[in-house]
Amino acid sequence: MGWHDSKIWGFLTDSEAFEFMIDLDYIFNWVQPKKNEIYFKFWVAPVTMVFENAYDVVFDLESRQGEIEVADLYMENERKTPNGRFSEYDFRFDCQEGKIKVSATGFKLYVRKPPILLDGQTIDYKERGGICFDREINNS
Repeated sequence: MGWHDSKIWGFLTDSEAFEFMIDLDYIFNWVQPKKNEIYFKFWVAPVTMVFENAYDVVFDLESRQGEIEVADLYMENERKTPNGRFSEYDFRFDCQEGKIKVSATGFKLYVRKPPILLDGQTIDYKERGGICFDREINNS
């Protein structure tokens, strides 16, 4: 999975379910410019990323305009959970504005709308349905 240039719209924690959620625009594909074109196009969809058995969330960000754009995501430091039944990792987002880290056993990605072809890398706030942490596909 590629995360470069994905825009983060928001964060939510569910401490009872031990989940950490991120609302972002995921870029599924960068489309090469055609012969007479200059710029790339992008297949983008709004997604909810849910980290499971999440804890130890650390933010080290500085953004002048409040926007956060992912450069890459790393899964590091594999180890057993305290009960020894599962593996857990440190997931580290390197962003243009700093870093985000969360420890978790894994994550699931919920694609909320089908990808659309765009000239830019982000979906308009209203078109994407605002900030949302749903886990169901909405085809409207």
